[in-house]
Amino acid sequence: MSRSLVAAASAEAAEAGQQVADAGGSAVDVAIAAALVSMTTELGIVSPGGGAFLTIWSPDGDPVVIDGYAEMPGRGLPPDAVVDARTVAMGYGGGMETIVGWGSVATPGAFAGFKTAWERFGRAPWHELLAPSVDLARHGFPVSAASGYYLQYAHDVVYGWDDETAPSYHRPNGTAVQHGDIVRNEALASTLEALGEEGADLLYQGDLGRALVDACAERGGRITAEDLRAYEAVVRDPLHTVLGGWRIATNAPPAIGGITVATLLTYLERLGLQGWSALDVAKIAAAQDAVFSFRRTDLDNDGDRLTAAEFALASADRADLAALHRSPSTIHVSAVDATGLACAITSSAGYGSGATIPGTGFGLNNSLGEIELMHATFDEQPPGTRLASNMAPTVARHPDGTTLAIGSPGADRITSAIGTVLYNGIICDMSIEEAVDAPRLHAEVFEGAPTLAVEPGVDTSLVEDLHVRELPPHSMYFGGVQIAMAHPNGELEGAADPRRSGAVRIGGGTALT
Repeated sequence: MSRSLVAAASAEAAEAGQQVADAGGSAVDVAIAAALVSMTTELGIVSPGGGAFLTIWSPDGDPVVIDGYAEMPGRGLPPDAVVDARTVAMGYGGGMETIVGWGSVATPGAFAGFKTAWERFGRAPWHELLAPSVDLARHGFPVSAASGYYLQYAHDVVYGWDDETAPSYHRPNGTAVQHGDIVRNEALASTLEALGEEGADLLYQGDLGRALVDACAERGGRITAEDLRAYEAVVRDPLHTVLGGWRIATNAPPAIGGITVATLLTYLERLGLQGWSALDVAKIAAAQDAVFSFRRTDLDNDGDRLTAAEFALASADRADLAALHRSPSTIHVSAVDATGLACAITSSAGYGSGATIPGTGFGLNNSLGEIELMHATFDEQPPGTRLASNMAPTVARHPDGTTLAIGSPGADRITSAIGTVLYNGIICDMSIEEAVDAPRLHAEVFEGAPTLAVEPGVDTSLVEDLHVRELPPHSMYFGGVQIAMAHPNGELEGAADPRRSGAVRIGGGTALT
């Protein structure tokens, strides 16, 4: 039995990974179990009916990306079908809009992705991967700080309109559950137990899928039985780049997050940066501004993202910043084991549709309602189209055999968080704890102006052409990086981001050194 280390968004998720490691699971088993617990317990942040990307690197093979992300539904949908989709506004993130209702739900892919990864890299029985989630849903789990914060804004407009959904998100007096409240969901426990016994096909070809299709037909959703039967997880070659001698593999198109991470890291490699001096900060800010500008103009649409990726990486390789100025809802788990197997999983259900499959406790995504990613209208996306995503689970290997898995939640801040932590660890030679804890920055457009958001401690005195806005230390705004590392001698180390209530656990053998 090889030891495994998992860095996850909560102690409950990390302990689930440890439990599966102790039962002989691989790093992939461990990561899936932890992700499933987050999808069960991180209310409002993610749900079982979402999508996921898994980036995996085995010690004796090439890295792969398993695309289990949400897909555009509507195969065989009558042209006169009434769709329940409505725009709501909330104060989260300084004010935003999203689309909720049954019509905002895309075909969920996470369970298909988990099944494909488990069949290729798993060692533990499938039902053991779901057992911790079943136990927590049945016996109760505490509401996380991230959930409590988000639900202040979303509990009514997103999670209050569906009678199947509302009880898990509200106290008996109708107010939102808060950090530390204990929530139980017996219906979800039974559904997860059935998924453990019957496998992921329960959703795509079985009773759970039929219940989803029936509810969509009755309540204005777009998912049909044909959509579920046709859904397949896709195994892709990742995007590759190099930073400080490390070979880095990340999420590939049609997702946009991996393109952005790879391009940003290539710039950091070529610009000759050495640390966090004022000049280094100015160069990092300029690189982020160029890369994220390119994302907004060339990637956040429905064009040829593979061609765009080739252009971006070629520009980054030339350190040509000018060339690129043409034109919460996520969780992450990282796991490694002593064999050198690394697995990074990022999963999202958007901001939540508020819909739950009747009688199942199985909450659903609003991936069709993420306005910042869905630039085309629903009817312009043909059924079967994989939707855009900022998620970028990433794995890397050093020539000495050291392997790591890393990723983050945080919408468009995912890429800056991953890039900053890898820069800190590889270029600045920080320990992984220091790399995760250090102040972050993110180039964005805020209130219509090019802006650099920073945490205290970043010297912005030489930054040009960007307004600077300072956020509190360890702000949740800057994501929640989870990183796990395996050394050739079998030593394991990991770090969980203090910006979320993350935790690191080890199982399957001798304690962490």
